[in-house]
Amino acid sequence: MRRILIMIFILLISGACWSLSPLLNQSLPTSTITYPTRTDAAIPPSPASTVTPTFTNTPASTWAITPTFTPDTSPVPSSESFTVYYHPDDRLYVGDLVSFEVISPPGIDVKDANLHVQVDPPSGPTLDPVNFNPWGIQGRDQATLLWIWDTHDEDPGMHTLVFSIQPDKLSWTEQVTLLPSTDMPQVQVDASWATTQTACCTVFYITNTASERDLSTLTSLIDEQAMYSIEEMDSDFTQPITVTILPRLLGHGGFASSDISVSYLDRNYAANSLALVVHHEMIHTLDGQLGGDFRPNIFVEGLAVYMAGGHYKPEPLMPRAATLLDGYLDRYITLKTLANDFYSAQHEIGYLEAASLIEYMIRTYGWEEFSTFYRDIHITQGENQSDAIDAALQAHFSVSFSQLEKDFLSTLKQESVSPAWVDDVHGTVAYFDTLRRYQQLLDPSAYFRTAWLLDNKAMRERSIVADYLRHPNTPQNLALETLFITASHEMETKQFTTAFQTLDVINSILDGIENGTKDPFSASTMAADYFSISVSLQQQGFEVQRIEIDENAATVYVTGSTEPNLIELHLARSGEAWLLSP
Repeated sequence: MRRILIMIFILLISGACWSLSPLLNQSLPTSTITYPTRTDAAIPPSPASTVTPTFTNTPASTWAITPTFTPDTSPVPSSESFTVYYHPDDRLYVGDLVSFEVISPPGIDVKDANLHVQVDPPSGPTLDPVNFNPWGIQGRDQATLLWIWDTHDEDPGMHTLVFSIQPDKLSWTEQVTLLPSTDMPQVQVDASWATTQTACCTVFYITNTASERDLSTLTSLIDEQAMYSIEEMDSDFTQPITVTILPRLLGHGGFASSDISVSYLDRNYAANSLALVVHHEMIHTLDGQLGGDFRPNIFVEGLAVYMAGGHYKPEPLMPRAATLLDGYLDRYITLKTLANDFYSAQHEIGYLEAASLIEYMIRTYGWEEFSTFYRDIHITQGENQSDAIDAALQAHFSVSFSQLEKDFLSTLKQESVSPAWVDDVHGTVAYFDTLRRYQQLLDPSAYFRTAWLLDNKAMRERSIVADYLRHPNTPQNLALETLFITASHEMETKQFTTAFQTLDVINSILDGIENGTKDPFSASTMAADYFSISVSLQQQGFEVQRIEIDENAATVYVTGSTEPNLIELHLARSGEAWLLSP
C-alpha cells in the first residue's frame, strides 16, 4: 500500500520536479529600474535598552554620498541588568501589535517574578502582567509579552514605557518611537498571508515577498523534497504537511515542530541550499510521526542531515567528519559530550558528527535494525541521554556507546581526507560561528537558540505579518549581510583564502561595534565600500540584496519599496563615494 501511495504522489508531481535544480544560491529574475519614492524617518533603537551603534540617515541631495557612522546614544534604563527587545524588529508604526521580550541576566532568580508594563503613565494603559519562563532551545529566562500593546489608537511620536518586576521592586523607564502608519513602505502595507495547496503540502506565505514572486518554483521544490523524504523514511504520506515560508532569516533557515518553517529571501546570508533545508525539516516531521519513546537529539539531527545528504549543502559526510580528527582540524567532540548537550556544542561540528554516526550505524547494522533500535530508546528522569543510548545499544547490538565510538573513530581514520575538505570544513565552521556572532549582536531575533519563531497559525488568524516581514535594516546590517553572501560565494568556488579574508573583515567590523568604535567600517577598504554602497542606495529608497565589486565598478542587486522584484544596478567608484552609472 505504501508503494502505491508513493507512486501516486510521484505521478502527481513528476512533471514539475524532474527538471528542477536545487536553489543553492536562490538566483532570481531581475527587472528594469523603477526608482521608488524616498521616505525619510528616524529609526527607533531596537532594543531600546542596549547601546548599539546605528547609522543616522541624513537627507540626500546627490547620488554621491560619503557616509559616516554615528553611534546610538539612547539612554540606558536604570535597571541595566535586564534587556528589552521590541517586536516587530526595525521600525515600529502606529497600528502595530507590539511585543516585548524582557530578558533576565544570569544570576538573578525570576522564578516567581512577574513583569508589569505601563504605557505613558500616569494615564496610559497598564498591560497584562506575565511571568518569566524559559524561551527557545536555550531556555533563556524572559518575560514574553506577545502582541500585548495594540497601537492602533496611539499617536505617532515618542511614548514612555515603565517596566517593573514584582515582587523584586525593580523598575525602569524606556522610550520608543511610533512612526505614522502612512510612513510604512508600500511593500509592507500590501503584504498579507496567502496559501496554496501542492501535492504534498499546504504552503503558507506572505504576499509581496520573494516567496510569492517565485512561488511556482518553490512549490515544485517542496513537492520534490517531500517525495524523496517519504521514500527514505519508508513512511506513508497520510496528510498534507504544513509549510510556512518566512520572508526573513531565522536561525539557519529552517525549523520543524508540528509544521515546517523555512526562510526564503534574496539576502539569505545563511547561504544554504533551500532544497536541503526543506528536506531536513521534512525528515524531522516524518521522524516525529514515526514516534519512539525517546529520540536523543544527536540521532534526531543526525538522521535529518544524513537523509538530506548534507547540512547546508550536498556533502560526503564521513570524509568531512574525518577532517575533525587529530592531525587535521583537531575539533572532534566526543560522542558522550555531544549526546548529553547537543545544542550547546559547536553547531556545524555537532551536526556533521551526528550525521556521520548515523551513516556509520546504517552501514554497519542496516536501516531496519537501526530504525528499530532508534525507536526503542528509553530514558528515566534525571538520566543522561548518553546513558539511555548506551542501554539501547547493549539491548539491540550488544555493544556499549564507548565501544561504538571506538569503532566509529576507527572507520573515520580510514577515510581519505583531502586538503580541500579540510579547508571547507574549517571555513564552514568559521563562517557560521561568525554568522551567529552577528545575529547575537545585531539581529538577536534570528539567533537560533532564542529565535523569534511564533505560532504561525495564530499569526494567520490575526493577520499579523510584521513580525516576519521586518528585520534590522540599517546600512550596517545590509553591509554585513552582503559581506556574508560574498564570503559564501568565495567558499562555494573554493576560494578559501579569500573567504577567510572576508570573514576577517566581518569580524573586525563586529569587534569595532562591540568596542564602540566610532567608524567600525573604516577597518578596510572592502568594509567601507560595502557600507558606502548600502548607505547610498538606501538613501534613494533601495534595499541592497547582493553586492559584487570589481575594483572601481560594482554590480548591485536591490529591491525597491513597492514590489519584491530584483533590480540590477551598476555603480562606479568616485573618490570615496559610489555613483550610479548611466
